[in-house]
Amino acid sequence: MGIPLASEARLASLQGRIPTIATLCSHSSLQIFHGARVEGFPTLGLCVGPPPKFYDAFPLARPDQFLSVPTVKDLPGATQRLRDAGAIIVPHGSFVEYLGPEAFSAMDVPVFGNRAVLGWESDRRKERDWLESAGVRMPKLYEDPNEITGPVIVKYYGAKGGKGFFLAKNREALADFRPTGPYVIQEYVLGTRYYMHFFYSPIADGGYRLRHGALELLGMDRRDEANIDELYKLGAQEELIRAGIRPTFVVTGNVPVILRESLLPRAFEIAAKIIDRSVELFGGMVGPFCLEGIMTEDFEFKVFEISSRIVAGTNLFISGSPYSDLVAPGLSTGRRIAREVAQARAQNRLAEVLS
Repeated sequence: MGIPLASEARLASLQGRIPTIATLCSHSSLQIFHGARVEGFPTLGLCVGPPPKFYDAFPLARPDQFLSVPTVKDLPGATQRLRDAGAIIVPHGSFVEYLGPEAFSAMDVPVFGNRAVLGWESDRRKERDWLESAGVRMPKLYEDPNEITGPVIVKYYGAKGGKGFFLAKNREALADFRPTGPYVIQEYVLGTRYYMHFFYSPIADGGYRLRHGALELLGMDRRDEANIDELYKLGAQEELIRAGIRPTFVVTGNVPVILRESLLPRAFEIAAKIIDRSVELFGGMVGPFCLEGIMTEDFEFKVFEISSRIVAGTNLFISGSPYSDLVAPGLSTGRRIAREVAQARAQNRLAEVLS
């Protein structure tokens, strides 16, 4: 048996009924609602203002019902309505970022996954402690700018979609950085970016076994970032900066990729270490997560970040990916979440996948 996450009181609203899968109408909601519908669950879209019209263009992913609030910050005030609906909230990047990790964690509604992970993910230093204590290689972190000897990237805390990140070729170039919030200075590793979409189930009895449960790889992507991905066409970076044009890293889309098959064992080993350590630290990171890292020319994978929830790159694979199709045909991450809820409910183990 796994580690119970949700209390009986929090699960009381689900007793004797089919749960309703609910999430904020943003980010990866299309596949979350579609996956829930395929697995037989009713769905509830949480939206700011009137229901978004674009859902009408995707009838197979349109929520059965909507719950409208004036702003995302007003969602905690709708707690009783969510409980009355028998809702299970599925977190995603926009949901947590707009509401805030603390407010999200405090919502007294069943949440898919372990909400305790948000405190580790939203603080880049705690996140680093977690990953490094699991034995994962990461880019160097600079506490003292005077120690910088090469290119670095400055990142803010939280899920910002790359907004505000700052790239500096050396220590002198970092002098132009003007912070607007908590940040870290990280070594800029040269290599190929891979964003690996994993799913951890504490209740599975097959697959890639861990000490508790099993691990699956459901997809992989790389991000399109504006304006850094097209900036090279205008000339050298130094010339552009002198002209007042700076590189930015705002994510605008995603591109599917696959990894050399010989490197897959290494990817699973890294993910397994992170999961096992998460069980020790805070009861386990349940459900989807994404390892974001760089593969060097020497085949060393350095993880620069972890997203402990469904990521937008999984939207590439609403009908399945080259990896997830080898788990089950047409399996999206959204559908895998719904399937985990269904299996946990059938086994009377919802407390191990909800919090």
